Amino acid sequence: MRVRQWLPTGHRVAAVVLIAAGIVLATTAAGYAQAPAGAADLKALAKQSLSKIDGEISVPGVKEPVEVIRDKWGITHIYAKNQDDMFYAQGYVAGQDRLWQLYMWRMTNEGRLAEILGPAAVDEDRAKRMAMYRRPIDDEEWTSYHPDGKRIFTAWTDGLNAYIEQAMSNLPVEFKLTGLKPEPWKPETPLLRSAGLGGMDEINLARLVARVGAKEATRQRMPDPWAEIEVPIGLDLSRIGDDVQWGGRGGSPLPKPEIAAPYRALFGSGEYVGDMVMDFNPDPGSNNWVIGTKYANGGRPQVANDPHRQVGTPSLRYIFHLVSPGWNVIGAQEAPFVGVGLGHNERVAWGLTIAGNDQADVFVEETNPANANQMLYLGRWEQFQIVKDSIRVKGEAAPRTIEFKVGRHGPIVFEDAKNHRAYAVRTASHEPGTAPYLAGLRLSQAADCRDFLDRAMYWKAPTENLICGDVDGNIGEQSSALTPVRRGWDGRMPVPGTGEYEWTGFRQDLPRRWNPVSGYIATANNNINVTGYWPPVAFKSLASIPTERVTRVEQVINDIIQNRRTKFTIDDSKLLQHDAYMLQASFDQDLFRGWTGRTPDVEKARAMVAGWNAVLDKTSAAAAIYQTWRQAMSDPKAYDFWRPLEERRPLVEPGLAKAIQELTETQGPDWNQWRWGRMHTQSFAHPFVSAYDLPTLERSGGTGTPFAGGASYREIMDTGNWDRSVATNVPGQSGQPESPYYGNLLPLWDRQEYFPMAFTRGAVDAQKEHTLVLKPSAVPSSALR
Repeated sequence: MRVRQWLPTGHRVAAVVLIAAGIVLATTAAGYAQAPAGAADLKALAKQSLSKIDGEISVPGVKEPVEVIRDKWGITHIYAKNQDDMFYAQGYVAGQDRLWQLYMWRMTNEGRLAEILGPAAVDEDRAKRMAMYRRPIDDEEWTSYHPDGKRIFTAWTDGLNAYIEQAMSNLPVEFKLTGLKPEPWKPETPLLRSAGLGGMDEINLARLVARVGAKEATRQRMPDPWAEIEVPIGLDLSRIGDDVQWGGRGGSPLPKPEIAAPYRALFGSGEYVGDMVMDFNPDPGSNNWVIGTKYANGGRPQVANDPHRQVGTPSLRYIFHLVSPGWNVIGAQEAPFVGVGLGHNERVAWGLTIAGNDQADVFVEETNPANANQMLYLGRWEQFQIVKDSIRVKGEAAPRTIEFKVGRHGPIVFEDAKNHRAYAVRTASHEPGTAPYLAGLRLSQAADCRDFLDRAMYWKAPTENLICGDVDGNIGEQSSALTPVRRGWDGRMPVPGTGEYEWTGFRQDLPRRWNPVSGYIATANNNINVTGYWPPVAFKSLASIPTERVTRVEQVINDIIQNRRTKFTIDDSKLLQHDAYMLQASFDQDLFRGWTGRTPDVEKARAMVAGWNAVLDKTSAAAAIYQTWRQAMSDPKAYDFWRPLEERRPLVEPGLAKAIQELTETQGPDWNQWRWGRMHTQSFAHPFVSAYDLPTLERSGGTGTPFAGGASYREIMDTGNWDRSVATNVPGQSGQPESPYYGNLLPLWDRQEYFPMAFTRGAVDAQKEHTLVLKPSAVPSSALR
């Protein structure tokens, strides 16, 4: 991936006005990557599409004026006089800055991508339709997220729909270029589930057990906590063939949307080709910690969080500050951007990392040889429900008809007609209250940490380690997810669906910690099952414990508070969030010591890795050699830390020779030009218009370090003085190219810098850049639904 030169983002207009596609356009000098032909016209079109963020706008549905302040970083602070108006304004602002992202989120999760992308998206749509939540949207669903859930989602969608209606004559540039039009949202639209069905990990384990036996499979998997794998009674492993698999497109790219005729001339010949850019997370791994009163600088808990997910353009998350009677909360939320998912209110700060609770199981149903639409349950044949649906496909006159079967354990994802078996997946996402991150609405009104942990039991998806610190000095952690109680097995293997194995409810005994004697809590996707807790909410791997991120995080925290005996500061959290020391590499360095390479180049590379500081610095040649060696190794025994060094060292040299050859081919013969950053980059490409790309950056850190690459959002919060809190959100708050807030936060992120998380009204006013007032108009909001 080539590295593009940085051009600073700004408001400067390179005042050239022209006529293109019958529209008045203006070019700009915003901070983009290298621009293709026609980029000036495309940027001008984007400039024209920007929303109003100053002055007053009359909108239907608000009862009283709402103040929307955007500070110098682009963070939105909403001040309303009642709850309904506050969420209305949040929906309106989400539309202003992220309408295309919301549109694609909706089309993806409604299984409607084929309508805009054509036949290539049909399999993806079918998988989404199969995974869809199909229960009634009733009080159990609404109130799971908040007691006023229906009212909140209604107000939010009214606000979004008001923006859509007002912007229909000047939609964001992606809609203009494609000719697509957003539809009004219903209050239940934000409740769409985004999770897939899963289950293939159980199938893969079953195949491993079939090949090597349960004992050897247990040894290879090294489960943490340790428990021998048991084959469920009645499960015939020999019948789970390699053809048993399911899923959508499997992560393969999707085509770009077609450009509408009036704008095709803006793209050069052969320029608009290939697939859409899909955001991804090259270095998975989230971190959070809360430092208690005893050790935190300032005498009140400090909460830090850097959840790692996909990174791209626009940012996965949006930062809101929501203020109205009963609400004063600031933090980030993912699409569809209702409420705040992680952040702080006036009394409690919180963060999250994926816990990994097992929320899905595969049931192998026995089907009737005489009627494949029936399954055996408790000795009787039960009828499958046949779900028929239709998928509209761009370019096809008639919709495609699809159908799939659903049994008592969930949708049938694979049928084995030869062996009269059908594979069903039961998942927690088909239960009420499992729309992701929306339980943040409840958390946002927590009075203290104890109240927060109780509210966290309403957080049903995704699975999270929720940590908190409050102004009274308390700290805590709650493993939160709707986690099934399983009768007869631990969830690792598929089970027969004939009735012997079932879910019998959901666990209320999820792991919790409260003011631990250590004085702090840290999690990093690690095993959070407390000693003696059984069955575990998830199985991790013992193989990773010595080198996993939480080990390094705790190592650094303990060094500061125990060895150096100094208070833990916000700057300490900043450094730890960017800590690129790789414990795995420090262990592996022993493999590079005690021998001499057979060639000068191999010896040089060996010595460089052996003497390296084990930091994945983007300027480091040794880091590049080590990471390339890890990829080049053909014998996995070299990675087995429990094997004797004498057995592993002879396996190093062949891979090292391959690494040298590969780096010579990819980075040239001059070893002085080799560096980790050249092979560890993060791009910020627009999903389908390269003229709106932001620069690709070389990055330090990587998988296995606290400084993994998926942290587009970071927060460090001081419960003793909220205005000392800081955050990052890359590349910017706005998804609209040419907005001053489209890529303005990217240079900070690249320099490992933060901006203030202004909270008090005085601090917000001091950072204020734009003020928009939403005023009541006479048109009822119900007219926009």
